[in-house]
Amino acid sequence: MSRILLLKNATIIDPNSPLNSKKRDILIENGSILKISTNITPPKNTKVVSEKNLHVCPGLFDLTVHFGEPGFEHKETLDSGCNAAMYGGFTGVGLSPETNPALDNKSAIEFCINSSRDHLVDVFPYGTVSKSREGKELCEMYDLRESGAIGFFDGKKPIKSAGLMSRALLYTKNFNGLIFSFPYDSSLSPKGQMNESLESTKLGLEGIPALAEELHLSRDLFLTSYNNAKIHFASISTESSVAMLLEAKQNNINVSSSVAIHNLILTDNTLSDFDSNYKVLPPLRSTTDQKTLVEGLKEGIIDVITSDHYPHEIEAKKKEFNLADFGVIGTQIAFPLAVTHLQKTLGLEAIVTKMSINPRTILELDVPIIKTGFKANLTLFNPKQEFEFNNNNNQSLSDNSPFLNTKLNCKILGVINGDKYHFND
Repeated sequence: MSRILLLKNATIIDPNSPLNSKKRDILIENGSILKISTNITPPKNTKVVSEKNLHVCPGLFDLTVHFGEPGFEHKETLDSGCNAAMYGGFTGVGLSPETNPALDNKSAIEFCINSSRDHLVDVFPYGTVSKSREGKELCEMYDLRESGAIGFFDGKKPIKSAGLMSRALLYTKNFNGLIFSFPYDSSLSPKGQMNESLESTKLGLEGIPALAEELHLSRDLFLTSYNNAKIHFASISTESSVAMLLEAKQNNINVSSSVAIHNLILTDNTLSDFDSNYKVLPPLRSTTDQKTLVEGLKEGIIDVITSDHYPHEIEAKKKEFNLADFGVIGTQIAFPLAVTHLQKTLGLEAIVTKMSINPRTILELDVPIIKTGFKANLTLFNPKQEFEFNNNNNQSLSDNSPFLNTKLNCKILGVINGDKYHFND
């Protein structure tokens, strides 16, 4: 592979770059940005990338993905998950610990890091908050951090004990650790299948009330404030959650939050034909919730857009709706979906901020900048080129997505991460 790349006439989308929104040639050598200018003459043995309407932004980062390995390799392996992320324009991912066994010990964290070390996509695993994600006993979180865990998360099995969550928040303060919370009190609707609404009544499905999210979120906000700690809320979905997060930020509580791309563009009325590919957790909510989530992103109340990539084998989804598992795949199409559906409302710069800059800022990772002298960590895309996501180009081992055979108005052209690069065609 050539170690010199030249991106020709690329529109730079990077609010941290002095050349934001400018068209420039970008010369990359040995994994670093050597020069940014107009009409750069390519040196000998240079691979020249010249695409119509080429756009480039800092490499995207997917804050919460669920890859099956170890334990659920039939759903997704680290390699297949990283490939799906790479084809989706991501150069980094935050890996949920929902594996078997869970990522609750030093060797498990090191396994994920070492197994993906040679891939273009940087994998940052989260350690669990509690041992085996049982919510009973705290993990040795400091040891997990020393082994490479970038944060602490029990995934979609939220911690029921307020005391345990309070101790976790207090303990991680000692080494500036970050606790993730999935706000969901399942006791309010143990058999809930979808958003509690007129739609759930019409369909005869048990609803999951917005209150299930808001009660848990409120509790953890109080605990964070009490311990003067910091917290990230993963995958919020309701109007009142946005209001509570705004109030928390106004009161200087150290809080951040993310929302899944599907909750931003779909609502509970898509469930009328009982297609289990629309069954997600948190559930698709009302049109009012969906519009408020988008407004929350626009106003900076919500910090991150994530795919919430959650693969399942066909047997877990192709069954009666109330028996099917929650979750959809999405890391390969999260950015194209965001550009297709949210560009007019948010703009490209804001989408890049929510899907590249903010995730790394929250995790206190180095933020890529498109500037001479910086490491080349870039996503290449055309925001106006049609792209169809289908079984032929799906890189995941699973296909549980309502967006298969859907045409999107944005195509990922490739990614560059240091001296590694990949182009989709």
